[in-house]
Amino acid sequence: MTALTLFHTADVHVATFDRLAPKADLTHVVRPDWLERAQGGMDTDLRQEITQAIKAAPGASLCTCTTIGAVAEEAGATRIDWPMMQKAAEIGGPVMLAYCLETTLAPSTALLERAFLDQGISPEIRSLPLTGLWHHFADGESDRFHRQIAEWITTSLTLVSDTKCVVLAQASMAGAAQYIDSDVPVLTSPEIAARALLANAYARMSLGEPMTT
Repeated sequence: MTALTLFHTADVHVATFDRLAPKADLTHVVRPDWLERAQGGMDTDLRQEITQAIKAAPGASLCTCTTIGAVAEEAGATRIDWPMMQKAAEIGGPVMLAYCLETTLAPSTALLERAFLDQGISPEIRSLPLTGLWHHFADGESDRFHRQIAEWITTSLTLVSDTKCVVLAQASMAGAAQYIDSDVPVLTSPEIAARALLANAYARMSLGEPMTT
């Protein structure tokens, strides 16, 4: 059985990944305090704490928080949004990058730009800030959160008709995809990341490689 350690900053992601990878041996580490502290700036103590936790984890690791994603990647974890950004780059721009936390914008934009540049393509990214909706998620009103995201994105897509795909920057936004009324592809990170991580894990197992980060 494939052993994976998942680092979350919200408890809601535990059930999501248990559903996406029912045959994997998942260990969930839930640290909402990491996101709270990161919103005030990524200081040395927080960086070291995240790094040490990831390096100590058995098997491959996945970080489901976009805000701390860059630090997690440096420590050896897969960033949940990287496979999604690669998919967006394959589709091509313009890409509508929707986000609900201000601290998400810079790392998400940088990662999407990297995905485009890896393919030798100039990135064309249009950011859609939905920061006024985050409090719904924080208050546990997930369905309202997702429906309002969908409403804003559906309206925005009618105004920019050349959009090739929509990227929902945060894993917490994934539930909005089902409510978006558009033919434009809407990419969400949990399912894409789970497929990519499991495929990589099984490939390494078949080659007899150790399952490390």
